Amino acid sequence: MAESLAVSGSTRKDQYTSLLPQLKALVEGETDKWAALGNIMSAIKYGMNFFWVGLYVVKNNELVLSSFQGTVACTRIAFGKGVCGHCWKEKKIIIVDNVDLFAGHIACSSESKSEIVLPVFDKKGEVAMVFDVDSEHLAHFSQTDEKYLKEVVLIIEKIINA
Repeated sequence: MAESLAVSGSTRKDQYTSLLPQLKALVEGETDKWAALGNIMSAIKYGMNFFWVGLYVVKNNELVLSSFQGTVACTRIAFGKGVCGHCWKEKKIIIVDNVDLFAGHIACSSESKSEIVLPVFDKKGEVAMVFDVDSEHLAHFSQTDEKYLKEVVLIIEKIINA
């Protein structure tokens, strides 16, 4: 288990390339999925300097807040509501450059300006969680984030489907 994390690089791609092997090492051998997921959320938030990073778990036909790092968040989100609920419903990645322009956006924090949300699938191919990353900057997320955060999702899926 790692005791520290050092993300380096001058570009976002370089930073993700530095972070991903450390994420894998951080959770290697950990048998408690919640401990592993909590550390992943912390490593991404602080390693990439994002405003908010977290997981919402599908429970009883709603998303329920789970492991996260950042400000206090919405606890429950209905199917199809907000960016996270929309991601769950559509089963696809959603990048929002300006959350104020997203119809039905749920404002958990007025400081959040843009976000990327990725579905996390169970063994049956159903959405088990959504992985939400917020920034306090407009248009903060790009295809680079999508590419590398999809790799993070693969790590999460390996943990939850073990």
